[in-house]
Amino acid sequence: MIRALLLALFAQVTVNAHAACPPQPVQPTAEQSARWAAAAPDRGLLWRISRGGHSSYLYGSLHVGRADWAYPGPALRQAWADTEVLAVELDPADVGPALAALPQAEPLPPAQARRIEAQARAACLPPGALAALPAMLQLSTLTLLEARRDGFDAAFGQDLMLLAWAKEEHRPVQSLESVDEQLAALEPEAAGLPALVDGTLRQLQRGQMRAPLRRLAASWSRGDLKVLADYPRWCACADSPAERAWLRSVNDERNTQLAARIDALHGAGQRLLVAVGALHMSGPEALPRLLAARGFEVQALLPAK
Repeated sequence: MIRALLLALFAQVTVNAHAACPPQPVQPTAEQSARWAAAAPDRGLLWRISRGGHSSYLYGSLHVGRADWAYPGPALRQAWADTEVLAVELDPADVGPALAALPQAEPLPPAQARRIEAQARAACLPPGALAALPAMLQLSTLTLLEARRDGFDAAFGQDLMLLAWAKEEHRPVQSLESVDEQLAALEPEAAGLPALVDGTLRQLQRGQMRAPLRRLAASWSRGDLKVLADYPRWCACADSPAERAWLRSVNDERNTQLAARIDALHGAGQRLLVAVGALHMSGPEALPRLLAARGFEVQALLPAK
């Protein structure tokens, strides 16, 4: 799983350039940017949520993308025009001081620490680059680097695209969570941590992260909520009790609080464009379902029928 907290962390990671390394993202030329922006199709999931005489929009985003995905399609551009505030899980601008103040992470068993360091070397990170971080932040950063091998990068994720757009237009940005809340969600139960680390490392070492990520990205791009809802069945990341518990923690168990904060901001009269990871839009605690239970009229706009 890739959380908004990781976007800011990932931006601080320096990767050595070498043929065997995950390839660095290539920034588009001005001509490419203009062409892709003009022809951008609708991607992802979008709902209009209405209550109290005004509407906001809920967008199911993807935290990584390809270079030509970092442009809004017609439906998202219209949602932007109809709103005045961008709300995201966590504004990366809030992250820097909190990361600097992180307490020293509990050390992993030496054997696991060596395996993570070996995987970091394979990703061309400098020695010890991740060692001060909690284990799941280390592994999530390595997963983001692995995604580069298939042309995906956090720099081209929808969250950063929308945040850049907001900065350019001086649009207010609201964080729906705090850094501490995201860190708490990312931190597994101590008893389950060794098994979770072992399973994630095994996937990374065998190259098994890439196929599920490609499927996730393709399903998101076409707005296939049915496939996204089955993510725990095919991601190879929810096969053990520890993995299933962690997936619930970073996804389903955050949705009630996210819905409450969307409710409060909308209820204060703000017209929001809310961008939250697409996996929060599925399951019994799906955000559209929780918002409907709070009295919102919820209308699906993407994928277009």
